[in-house]
Amino acid sequence: MSVLVGRPAPDFTAAAVLGNGEIVDSFNLSEAIKGKPTVVFFYPLDFTFVCPSELIAFDHRMEEFKKRGVEVIGVSIDSQFTHNAWRNTPVEKGGIGHVQYTLVADVKHDICKAYDVEHPEAGVAFRGSFLIDKEGMVRHQVVNDLPLGRNVDEMLRMIDALQFHEEHGDVCPAGWEKGDKGMNASPDGVASYLTENAAEL
Repeated sequence: MSVLVGRPAPDFTAAAVLGNGEIVDSFNLSEAIKGKPTVVFFYPLDFTFVCPSELIAFDHRMEEFKKRGVEVIGVSIDSQFTHNAWRNTPVEKGGIGHVQYTLVADVKHDICKAYDVEHPEAGVAFRGSFLIDKEGMVRHQVVNDLPLGRNVDEMLRMIDALQFHEEHGDVCPAGWEKGDKGMNASPDGVASYLTENAAEL
């Protein structure tokens, strides 16, 4: 499996359902996210089991993503029409409701292959999550196996860490959360941080 961290996020153009429910034939990643930090996440299939819990979890946190200026884009190998049907299925009937972010149709599997998250046997995407910075570089990725639902709050924490680093220049030590002190990336900075915080690590 490839590590994309530190590399440009693979671009793509595909059909999609936008957060407002509009179906488009040519959604282009680089155009849609230009100058914006973005989370691109992959999931196996619409109308399945763990997947709706994840997509709803992302939707429930959209205000937090928006506060941070972050775009959210979901991708699976389903068609845009299946995405639309799932959005129009009530949550209590196994649907996801009108989620506020774009769902991309990767029917040819080109996108999940470009991000190297295609399951070698099942032919669907693993639960891959990618944090892309304002310059289009991948700064964080995590990939879960099919039965293991992801933690959306952890992605928010990583966004906070990236934005803290971009603003202050300090690095974020283990367990860092918004509001915590950072660490100066120098021998003195490490010594100072550990003197104050080692017992809590």
